[in-house]
Amino acid sequence: MTGKLGPDALAAALAATGAADGAVTQGPAYGEDAAAIDLTGAGETLVVAADPLSLAAESVGTLAVHVACNDVAASGADPRWLTHTLFLPDDDPARLRTVADQVDATARDLGVAVVGGHTEVLDALDRPLCSMTALGTTDRFVSSGGTEPGDRLLLTKGAAIEATAILATDFREECREAGVPAATLDAAAGFLEEVSVVPDAAAVRDAATALHDPTEGGVATALLEMASASETVLAVERDAVPVRPETRACCDALGVDPLATFGSGALLAAVPPERVEDALGALDAAGIEGAAIGVVESAEGGESGDGAAGTVRIDGEPLAGPPRDELYPLWEAREAGE
Repeated sequence: MTGKLGPDALAAALAATGAADGAVTQGPAYGEDAAAIDLTGAGETLVVAADPLSLAAESVGTLAVHVACNDVAASGADPRWLTHTLFLPDDDPARLRTVADQVDATARDLGVAVVGGHTEVLDALDRPLCSMTALGTTDRFVSSGGTEPGDRLLLTKGAAIEATAILATDFREECREAGVPAATLDAAAGFLEEVSVVPDAAAVRDAATALHDPTEGGVATALLEMASASETVLAVERDAVPVRPETRACCDALGVDPLATFGSGALLAAVPPERVEDALGALDAAGIEGAAIGVVESAEGGESGDGAAGTVRIDGEPLAGPPRDELYPLWEAREAGE
């Protein structure tokens, strides 16, 4: 039935709340509507980011934690706390337990405490909806718009890491019917374990002038967002963008452009040319792949054209605008019964 969960169900959901954090003076509990965090001794800047997630049904709790924490990490901060708003389509305790366990395990892996939130049943939904707010602290905030002309653009891991995991799980049968081997799909499903960019950001943030993590719309949209925020021009070579074989196989099977679909797991960094080797070396030391994919250029005068502020060129061709994520048509076709 529609409405809040009762005390017993809520207690089950809150039985595990991520990592312990001594700064949390009031955590989640029945009857408590707010968390309390003691910021004594914390970094100078509090970074806050929020994201909802609903479409990746099988791993919604895991991805919701990573997506929110990635935004904080991509601002130069260490994620420390989460609030979790969860809407469920029914009061099935097994469904609640699955999502809660995913959230707890992922938060623990990242060393993040779940400090509060809200949970209720909304029968208008057909799948869980997780809305996460992540908070973290830093002594040096790194924005998406800090790029400078001459900076080199680096990308960690590869394009469409998150989309690859979704294709190999939510669309496994379709991929299999299109000829993707089971072993490839099994490996691709494991990409879910790589969607965090918390370690990526920690490795490169000291060298970076700007950081941004590709999410909806993939690397292409992330580049446009960074170019717009910094009022520069970003020039990228498609062949320089790392695309893993499993990603290529799944995306080709269902007609998805790896640069235009969910990209959590990769981190886009703008780095001065003299710091590129430092950044790539730090990534390598952390066991993270990284590649130089392009360069930041000065914007020319005028409001349109290849050199206008906010422009992205891939292989010399300007992007007309942010692409609609190429997984959406697959979900829509499924819902339509096609």
